[in-house]
Amino acid sequence: MKFFKLYLLPGFMFQSVVIGGGYATGRELVEFFFAAGPIGGLLGLLVAGVVFGLVCAVGFELARKFKAFDYRHFCKTILGRGWVLFEFFYFFQLLLVLSIIGSASGEIASQNFGVPSLVGTLALLTLVGILTFKGTEVIKKVLAGWSILLYGVYILLFILAFSKFGSVITETYSTADIGEGWLKNGVLYTGYNLASLPLILYAVMAHENRKQTMTAGLICGAITVVPAMLFFTAMMGQYPQIGGEPVPATFLMAAMQVNWLNVIFQIIIFGTFVETGTAMIHAVNERLEGTFAEQGRHLPQIARPVIAIGFLLMAVIAAETFGIISLIANGYGYITVAFIMVLVVPMLTVGVWKIIKKPDSVSA
Repeated sequence: MKFFKLYLLPGFMFQSVVIGGGYATGRELVEFFFAAGPIGGLLGLLVAGVVFGLVCAVGFELARKFKAFDYRHFCKTILGRGWVLFEFFYFFQLLLVLSIIGSASGEIASQNFGVPSLVGTLALLTLVGILTFKGTEVIKKVLAGWSILLYGVYILLFILAFSKFGSVITETYSTADIGEGWLKNGVLYTGYNLASLPLILYAVMAHENRKQTMTAGLICGAITVVPAMLFFTAMMGQYPQIGGEPVPATFLMAAMQVNWLNVIFQIIIFGTFVETGTAMIHAVNERLEGTFAEQGRHLPQIARPVIAIGFLLMAVIAAETFGIISLIANGYGYITVAFIMVLVVPMLTVGVWKIIKKPDSVSA
């Protein structure tokens, strides 16, 4: 149990945020990795795993040394007064991701369960509101538990995809060339998703030394990309036409014609939307709680679900206005570069320097 809490829990927490929205639907993988082809896509994901691991290791150690377990304090450590730049781009990302999961939740409800898309969106609103009301400990258990369950389903999907399309997948890889841009896209993919790192730093509050944080960070990289690699490979059974689908996961399930897996997978995907939306909004609530605490007050408990529902409603309107494919294709490119500049680069420069400079014996 201690091993899981110290070395695996942070990775599952990070994955639970990263895997929602575009990742779980397959749309994000298409946008970042399909252009490099079947082989180049996998190489890009390997690059992403390495970068995730290295940056998470630095981030966990920085949070441990400076006791910076919410995004405001963490970003102040590396950006000083410039920390507000992270918050500005984070709010943009928050609305983008919530728009995607709101739209996809409605599509899953409509296509797979024959109910109006509004039902799926309202279910998402309700569950996120409940979890944000419950608070950190409940959220931590739900995020970790659901991520482990999701792992099992992705492994099952990979196995069944090979049983259905094994010859097609094999031929696709055997005839493919290594495409271009896989290194760049792997780095860009991490730049966008590493914005999730400051949201789950409370997962390393129990860490006591550098060995624990660094090991947890490196494992985090592997935990995050393995399901993506399995999913990406499974999608090669419907390559390249699957790249044009709004929700590639739904298209793949329909092509496999395994109805019971389709139901399970759609429920699992919907759960990832809930945990991603919850984690991202919970980070805002914790940031507000920190500000209230500095003023000798507490954020009212009822404010937590109200804030969650407010953000989700704004995001759903954006999704209906612009569409899921347009949101991912146009929104990700801009915000990726922004997070590399305001988070990743400062972490790997100022952050590393502060880790080296500050001995463990000095209190934060």
